[in-house]
Amino acid sequence: MSETTEYAETPLPGPSGEGGAARPATAGRASSPTTSSWRSRLYRWDTKASPYVFVAPFFLFFGAFGLFPLLYTGWASLHRLELTNLNDSTWLGLENYTNLLQSDYFWNALGNTFTIGVISTVPQLAMALGIAHLLNYKLRGSTLWRVAMLAPYATSVASASLVFTLLFAWDGGMVNWMIGSVGFDPVNWRESSWGSQFAVSSIVIWRWTGYNALIYLAAMQAVPHDLYESASLDGASRWQQFRHVTIPMLRPTILFTVVVSTIGATQLFGEPLLFGGTAGSKGGADHQFQTLGLYLYDQGWINGHLGRASAVAWLMLLILLLIAAVNLLIARRLRKDR
Repeated sequence: MSETTEYAETPLPGPSGEGGAARPATAGRASSPTTSSWRSRLYRWDTKASPYVFVAPFFLFFGAFGLFPLLYTGWASLHRLELTNLNDSTWLGLENYTNLLQSDYFWNALGNTFTIGVISTVPQLAMALGIAHLLNYKLRGSTLWRVAMLAPYATSVASASLVFTLLFAWDGGMVNWMIGSVGFDPVNWRESSWGSQFAVSSIVIWRWTGYNALIYLAAMQAVPHDLYESASLDGASRWQQFRHVTIPMLRPTILFTVVVSTIGATQLFGEPLLFGGTAGSKGGADHQFQTLGLYLYDQGWINGHLGRASAVAWLMLLILLLIAAVNLLIARRLRKDR
């Protein structure tokens, strides 16, 4: 016996509202071609334009606070532009750059930046690597130690510089008291050349060692544990595992921290400015710890030579680009050696 399915049909209204052809009761109202075309165009526009709308705020802020100041600084570096009269500028071409390259103060600032960078970067990264190696093992309260590593980084530059200025004070400073207790003469840290650079470097070391230690720790935890087990089975001690397993696996991370620390040292400004007190912008009475950042500030905002200060800024940019190029070459060499 076959079964038949019956569909309910609704008569279509005729001219008088009665009778007419039958139609399925489930039939819906069809959308008009105009509405469908408009929705399709809106969907295509939304798909193509929405990503640009989402990223537009970044480009707007970058253009206003990044690209425009960079271009304006480049323009100012080619002119004689004074802070006291911003509406009057004179075309100089590359004269600001040639004057800088002939200035002893510029080369002194560049040399100070290099020495302070070396004194602060090498011990900082070495200690950070050792601290990360210790934290990589199971320790009681490891979370507390990791939070403590970030405390100096979270401290403001002004607070850290004030504390270290008191520590390195000529009269009554704790550092002079400690070296005096072991029979050495007190050091005038602010006035001596090597002493002032060491004091400024100590502020940088204190603030950034913990930050780099956590970066190294994150990289160490990504090293496969099988490598340590294999080295342990071969009789390698912890020091040998650190040298032959940890260090090779951390080469890209170490290179990254070296580059970032070098860039930070090139732009060093707050620590020497606050450490120097009233002579902070000069880097001391004899410019003994004046960095490129301080020299730029002194030329632009103390002496009012915005054109020359802009030239200093662009030379700093060229130095940073050179550092980035060296980083790229070393990174490629490391990839080829693998």
